[in-house]
Amino acid sequence: MTTSSPVAGDPGRAPAVQAMFARIAVGYDRANALMSLGIDRAWRRIAIRELGARADGDVLDLCAGTMDFSGMLRTRARSLTALDFCAEMLEGGRHKAPEARIVCADAREMPLADGAFDAVVAGFGVRNVPQPERAVAEAARVLRPGGVLVVVDFFRPTTWLSRLLAATYNRVVLPLVGGLVAGDASAYRYLAESMGAWVDRAGFEAMCRDNGFEVVTGRELFPPVASIVIARKAS
Repeated sequence: MTTSSPVAGDPGRAPAVQAMFARIAVGYDRANALMSLGIDRAWRRIAIRELGARADGDVLDLCAGTMDFSGMLRTRARSLTALDFCAEMLEGGRHKAPEARIVCADAREMPLADGAFDAVVAGFGVRNVPQPERAVAEAARVLRPGGVLVVVDFFRPTTWLSRLLAATYNRVVLPLVGGLVAGDASAYRYLAESMGAWVDRAGFEAMCRDNGFEVVTGRELFPPVASIVIARKAS
């Protein structure tokens, strides 16, 4: 299948990214399961642990995609809201958390009230948002005082090992599985390129400090291709 894909780092790429995810939504979970061998669920469990007691409150699954975080939090959170700008992705994951409130909207301009949530969690989606600082500022806005934002993502690698692993994964695994399973190798090439066009973890931590968060920490996960950032709003 020959399809156009967005250009990584292009500030006007949002419509193309939205269309791309709409195309691959049907096979997205199947492709993700093959590509990650379930490791992404282990990373998500770590993220949920970092939410602490706030995972028991009102939680926003930001850039929710097919709602993996929502599905993992459904028996714990008092209320769940899943927000993504691609309706097809949300529809593909609705069965994972049927009770969740579904909001199809741009992360840069969320139609959500100030201070509505105890926690915001985002998995592998913020790097696809042009002007990600606006999404971070919006996350801070919708959090209550003392609330926490936890982001798991593929930040731009900085160590030789993470660069080697990322290069192998991006050049071989992503396009191959994306083409065979999702039928859209170009989309998965974009996802690979988006990691290189994205900030490194330190850059994202600085972005959080500059856009409403007081205490920000982060670390690599294992294997060191993904990282986690925990940002806390002032009480």
